[in-house]
Amino acid sequence: MPTILPIKGISPLIGEEVYIADNATLVGDVTIGNHCSIWFNAVVRGDVNYIKIGDYTNIQDGVVVHCTYLKNGTDIGSYVNVGHQAIVHGCVVHDYVLIGMGAIVMDRAVVQSNVIIAAGAVVLEDSVLESGFLYAGVPAKKIKPLTEEQLAMLKQLPHNYVLYSSWLKPE
Repeated sequence: MPTILPIKGISPLIGEEVYIADNATLVGDVTIGNHCSIWFNAVVRGDVNYIKIGDYTNIQDGVVVHCTYLKNGTDIGSYVNVGHQAIVHGCVVHDYVLIGMGAIVMDRAVVQSNVIIAAGAVVLEDSVLESGFLYAGVPAKKIKPLTEEQLAMLKQLPHNYVLYSSWLKPE
């Protein structure tokens, strides 16, 4: 069973058709939309501020989603893919975004729609990532415009995770 804990009387709210791995952890002021998946060893910790996750978003293995006490909640849009062991902290991530494996997105950063953040990239505090581009590096920098193929992948990948999570549901 996943660990789902209230903080100060506020419990996570979970939408319809959501897969949560047995060893995932959800704490406090967390809202998860419909058709999402929270994978193995992921931690979504809304203990010191809120976390909102839209529809069709996947939070992959080992991801940490957190926020900043009295300052920054975390908003993650719909159709977002958060890659293995990424950290998403006190920021705003719009729709159709891929956050690569091991990437870090810090406080008050804004990631506009249709963005890919490369594996291992570090998005610094207060950064604004413009729609339609690939960002990579430490610190993350705009590298190049997304191709039509990459834009199509951003639309398809969330649906793949709905399929993958369906394989784990009891029949």
